[in-house]
Amino acid sequence: ALLARGAGKVYAAARDPSTVDLPGVVPVRLDVTDAAAVAAAAKSLGDVNLLINNAGIIERSSVIGGDVAAMRREMETNFFGPLAMCQAFAPVLGANGGGAIVNVLSVLSWVTVPGAAMYSASKSAAWALTNALRQELAAQNTLVTALHVGYMDTDMAAHVQTPKANPADVANQVLDAVRDGREEVLADELSRQVKAGLAADPGVYLRRA
Repeated sequence: ALLARGAGKVYAAARDPSTVDLPGVVPVRLDVTDAAAVAAAAKSLGDVNLLINNAGIIERSSVIGGDVAAMRREMETNFFGPLAMCQAFAPVLGANGGGAIVNVLSVLSWVTVPGAAMYSASKSAAWALTNALRQELAAQNTLVTALHVGYMDTDMAAHVQTPKANPADVANQVLDAVRDGREEVLADELSRQVKAGLAADPGVYLRRA
C-alpha cells in the first residue's frame, strides 16, 4: 500500500528477513523484544518518517492458572516491543520533521473475551501507551495514530471461522488517516460498535462472561 502511494523506500522488519518477499521492499532483521536489535535498526534506518508497530502474538492463556511465562511473552511483544521501537525511533522521526507512528491495537484494547485475557491486557496497555506518546511527541510534531480492528485475515486469525477484515483495506484506511492527520482508525464495524457501546453503557462489556 505504501509503495502504491509512491513511498520512496519501505522497510519490512522480521525476525527472519528471508520471509519478506514483497517486491520493492527492503528486508530488515528485527526482533522487537531484543533491545540491541531495536537500537541497531534505529541507528541504521535514519531516513524513516513513518513507524508502523504491527508485531504481535497471542498465547491464549487464562489469567487464573495460566502460564506466567506465556503472559510475559505477550506483554514483551505487544507492549514493551512497541514501547522500545517508539523510544528508539522517536529521535529519528523528530530529525525528519516529525513524521508519524501507527500502533496496531485491537478491539480487544477495550474489551476482554474468553481465551484472550492477557492479549487484551497487553493491547489495553498499548492503547494507554499510544495516548501517552501523543502527549510526549506533540512538541516534535509526530502524529500518533491508533488502529483498532477486530478479526483481520492474517496468520494470527487463521483459525477463526468468522468474517474478517481485509488487510489491504485496513492498510489503506490507516494510510488515509496518516495523510489526513487523524489519531484513530476504527477499521471495521465491530470496532465501531464496541466503541459506541462502551460510551453508551460500559457495563454491557464489563459484565460480559
